[in-house]
Amino acid sequence: VGDKVMVLARSGLWQEVVNVPASQTFPMPEGMSFEEAAALLVNYITAYMILFDFGNLRPNQSVLIHMAAGGVGTAAIQLCKTVENVTIFGTASASKHDSLKESGVAHPIDYRTMDYAEEVRKISPKGVDIVLDPLGGSDTTKAFNLLKPMGKLITYGVANLLTGQKKNLMAMAKTWWNQFSITALQLLHQNKAVCGYHLGYMDEEVELIRSVVAKLVNLYSQGKIKPKIDSVWPFDQVAEAMRQMQEKKNVGKVILVPEAPKDESKKAEN
Repeated sequence: VGDKVMVLARSGLWQEVVNVPASQTFPMPEGMSFEEAAALLVNYITAYMILFDFGNLRPNQSVLIHMAAGGVGTAAIQLCKTVENVTIFGTASASKHDSLKESGVAHPIDYRTMDYAEEVRKISPKGVDIVLDPLGGSDTTKAFNLLKPMGKLITYGVANLLTGQKKNLMAMAKTWWNQFSITALQLLHQNKAVCGYHLGYMDEEVELIRSVVAKLVNLYSQGKIKPKIDSVWPFDQVAEAMRQMQEKKNVGKVILVPEAPKDESKKAEN
């Protein structure tokens, strides 16, 4: 009782009182703010497991990170920086490129005006060792084709389904139609790996998740990772908070709090 904890839950966190199993709670490390704690678990567990458990990231390798200014993207960039001489390619809109360069992305690419696959090949003709794919659809095929021999594609989302404020059935159908498919024999001939990751379906893997969180807390305590907070919004401004993400203005996490501190609410209004 009274411990400050981070919690993992599939849903139901947009409320003042939350009830979760004790196994889904983790003590907050010394010096961590509640906003950082809210931003840590889902994004950093995802980024850690796809980069290291599936991706087997090693020194001198190259990684393509899509949506590099988002929650998982910023976590993945920081985690890549814990390994020696990793070259990071990151896709994001042009207004976010300076921020990405500061955080360690060697080659930011504006996916709106450029073909990111062509841009990667200009710099690295053979492609990259790891692609993190939150997009789905035809982008997963592009990702697979961008892999070097022994490269790994980790798909962990289908952001291409989300195109606007309302459901776009045509976009959903197109993404579904273009969904990547490959046979075991094709994989064998290509010398490549395809992995799928979804933290929401790891509820039973308590020890595995706990061990990852312990590593992340250690990295936080060493100052090697630090959640990037874009903005903090009170519950009564949830629509504006969602719009911030929808319009792709955020760099880092958009955080909801029951009531924003006075200085934070002014920041949110701006």
